[in-house]
Amino acid sequence: MAGGDLFGNAARKIKAEKPVAKTPKAPPPEKSRTNGTPGEADYNASSIEVLEGLEPVRRRPGMYIGGTDETALHHLFAEVIDNSMDEAVAGHATWIDVTVEEDDWITVTDNGRGIPVDPHPKFPKKSALEVIMTTLHAGGKFDSGAYQTSGGLHGVGVSVVNALSERLDVEVAKNKQLYTQSFERGHAVTKLQNVGPTNNRRGTRIRFKPDPQIFGKAAHFRPARLFRMTRSKAYLFGGVEIRWHCAPSLLKDDSTVPAEATFHFPGGLRDYLASDIEGKELVSDQVFTGKVEKPGGHGSVEWAVAWMAAEDGFVHSYCNTIPTPDGGTHEAGLRTALLRALKDHAERIGQSKRASNVTADDVMNTAAALISVFIREPEFQGQNKSRLMTTEASRLVEGVVRDAFDHWLAAAPTQALKLLDWAVERSEDRLRRRAEKDVARKTAVRKLRLPGKLADCSNTSLDNTELFIVEGDSAGGSAKQARDRASQAILPLRGKILNVASATKDKLSQNQQLADLVQALGCGTGTHYKHTDLRYGKVIVMTDADVDGAHIASLLITFFWRQMPKLIESGHLFLAVPPLYKLTQGAKTTYARNDKHREELTKSFFTGKGKIEVSRFKGLGEMLPAQLKETTMDPKKRMLLKVMVQPEEKDETSQSVERLMGNKPEARFTFITERAEFASTDALDI
Repeated sequence: MAGGDLFGNAARKIKAEKPVAKTPKAPPPEKSRTNGTPGEADYNASSIEVLEGLEPVRRRPGMYIGGTDETALHHLFAEVIDNSMDEAVAGHATWIDVTVEEDDWITVTDNGRGIPVDPHPKFPKKSALEVIMTTLHAGGKFDSGAYQTSGGLHGVGVSVVNALSERLDVEVAKNKQLYTQSFERGHAVTKLQNVGPTNNRRGTRIRFKPDPQIFGKAAHFRPARLFRMTRSKAYLFGGVEIRWHCAPSLLKDDSTVPAEATFHFPGGLRDYLASDIEGKELVSDQVFTGKVEKPGGHGSVEWAVAWMAAEDGFVHSYCNTIPTPDGGTHEAGLRTALLRALKDHAERIGQSKRASNVTADDVMNTAAALISVFIREPEFQGQNKSRLMTTEASRLVEGVVRDAFDHWLAAAPTQALKLLDWAVERSEDRLRRRAEKDVARKTAVRKLRLPGKLADCSNTSLDNTELFIVEGDSAGGSAKQARDRASQAILPLRGKILNVASATKDKLSQNQQLADLVQALGCGTGTHYKHTDLRYGKVIVMTDADVDGAHIASLLITFFWRQMPKLIESGHLFLAVPPLYKLTQGAKTTYARNDKHREELTKSFFTGKGKIEVSRFKGLGEMLPAQLKETTMDPKKRMLLKVMVQPEEKDETSQSVERLMGNKPEARFTFITERAEFASTDALDI
């Protein structure tokens, strides 16, 4: 085969040749790639750059303070004041002084122990102060003996401020001597100097100006933001007094920030929350506050929570006085504690079924909450400490707050019930929105059909249309024959509808009669009610003129008040007044609404001595269509009662509906026994 000969000749040729030793050639140098990045030959030991001291911070500030924007700029101030707060929390400082000067200079002074100035054991040629200011991961917070709690263990705080400052000056009053040292862009420009004795002064003063090379010339401190940050520190630790000073020239455009102020809040978070929610309507009159310190220095928890009736909620959390805007484990512990304690309380009072669908979001959505923890060696997410990651904080907060909330709910049953009702209402509203969203999604490509039993009218004008809600199919049949087809629609309901005041959200969502009613009206319920989508100008409840009919009417009015209050407030709900009796004397016939009306007509309407025949309608279904039209449906002859609630009576009306239609039978029993002498089992006086 040709292939075989070829390989055979090649093999023989290789055997015949003697090997010759050759010097291997060096590979040709790889040229740089077309995009300018170095080739393999260009990437060698000289390519490895070693950044010393604080140079990494200046090269990549985002790794240490999250960026170079306005938030990062203000984080420099937070790092400096946090060091002073650590001294205060540890019991070594009683006051902190903050001064904001022109040209973005800030000075923070405290009367704490003062930064150590003696030579550092590891760097004997440098003072501890210089090591702290110029070395990453150098500080007293790694030593648990120096601080039981502090604002984090990153060890990059004040050294990063130094690195990103155009100028930073430090004064330390210690051992009755005053020491100073200055730095520029992270480098010491003077030696540590002892400038002489001090009288009674002690502590640390840091004055710095951010570097415009890092943050840009357009970035400036905002006095209002610094003011809020300073004040919040005083709220977080009631044992410190913080003095605020700001150059008046910086406040020309802001009248809300004073030039000078002193903050001292012994009430802590209770005072803080009171200032935040001042003038706002609350669900519960009492605010849930407390503070617990675990024995042996194993942490402390302080909280303040209120529930707002007409505002969205917020949660502000702190760890060792450090704000954590992204939340974390301490917030998770608070949410879990409040939810579980509220559900436990619902079970104790026999309302666990109502609270079964309540979630932490239902409890917290309108809650104004502050939570502050002090723990050892906290772990944060990121160098700017925006989120607490310490697992132990969740268990600590949940255990402490849950016990306290249990006692608070038990001690204030009226307030506890208000809060439970509020949470259940939020839960039901959430489930209703989800159900409506599902319906909207399912019907997005087709028109939503009206209920099958609805006999609609041909007119579409809101002003000239009426919907009669009728009790039963037989009454509905008579009403359909008696109506004006152009303007009157009929929706029959089967018997007594669901009592929405005591029903759960599941029962409400599963009730077909109420679903048909909502669908017929077209305007939605709750927060999704839209007056412009209402399909009828008058919604008329037309039930039998007996006690059962009155009960059904009460159930319907309760439904509208709970689910569509604006329909009542805008004057669209009416009650029809059908007759209970038919009175006949010879050729004369009239109708009476009730017993009292019958007696009046007997004396005034009829003349002569002929016998008056009285027939009682058992229901609307027994009336001929002509009789129903003449007495109840003809706009020219009928009587309608308009359901109205005065604005000043809304709260009283809600309380009455809850008492008479809610899930507390003892309230109804009391109402009935107090009014037993007025009760009638035969008919209603309308």
